[in-house]
Amino acid sequence: MTRGLKFNLDKDLLDKLEVITGSIHRAHMIDEQGWTSAVHKISAVNGTYILKSSFKEKYREWLKTEAEVLKKLKSQQEIPVPEYVHYIEETGRNHLLMSYEEGMTLTKALREAVSHDEKKQLMKSFGQLLYWLHETETAHFELTGDWLEEELKRAERYLEAGECDGDRELLEKLKANRLAEVKQTVIHGDCTTDNVMVRDGEVRLFIDVAGMTVGDPRYDVALAIRKVMADSELTEAFYEGYGLFRLSSREFNYFENGLYEFF
Repeated sequence: MTRGLKFNLDKDLLDKLEVITGSIHRAHMIDEQGWTSAVHKISAVNGTYILKSSFKEKYREWLKTEAEVLKKLKSQQEIPVPEYVHYIEETGRNHLLMSYEEGMTLTKALREAVSHDEKKQLMKSFGQLLYWLHETETAHFELTGDWLEEELKRAERYLEAGECDGDRELLEKLKANRLAEVKQTVIHGDCTTDNVMVRDGEVRLFIDVAGMTVGDPRYDVALAIRKVMADSELTEAFYEGYGLFRLSSREFNYFENGLYEFF
């Protein structure tokens, strides 16, 4: 059994986990993931799991929300996400245990693609998966108000706490120049190439779903294409798969170079 683990996977935590997982044979860090959390892959008697652990207050809040979202989506078939298993809150740290899903992030898949055509197919499948999400009619998420208004309030909190890259001037500009409203849909809320998983050459799964709610679908699209905007063929491949609408330059900049600076 591997118990020389990083990020406070101490005996007390392992004992709590083994109530769920059975005896843990091995656990190791996944370097590719974990911008806001320490991520471990755990192999145990009862199966293979992912454990996300967060320590900073902001990221602990996000992890708790992600646990609530995954718990809400447990056993549903409409939206492909990891399966919720267990959630633990401790002093100074939170932990989310979920199913381990085979595959790699789209960021890694694009980096390892052997041809531009392969990259285009990956981006097209990303668009198709996001189309599916935005067209999903599900009772798991309900419209509760103005999503953008709530995000701007959250941005204000992070700005005052010094927990973001955005500044006061940018936030006031976003408030004063809000985009025209569009129909809100189910959104991922942080739909970058880091937060979807590729399996068998196609994007098939959403991960890091703390922001999944009913909101502005343009935010998802802006984040989805942010890393490929310099490549018109990859951007076009995404839109070919997505098919619902295209962002104007103003819409893209409002979300990618604006709102996203606070998260």
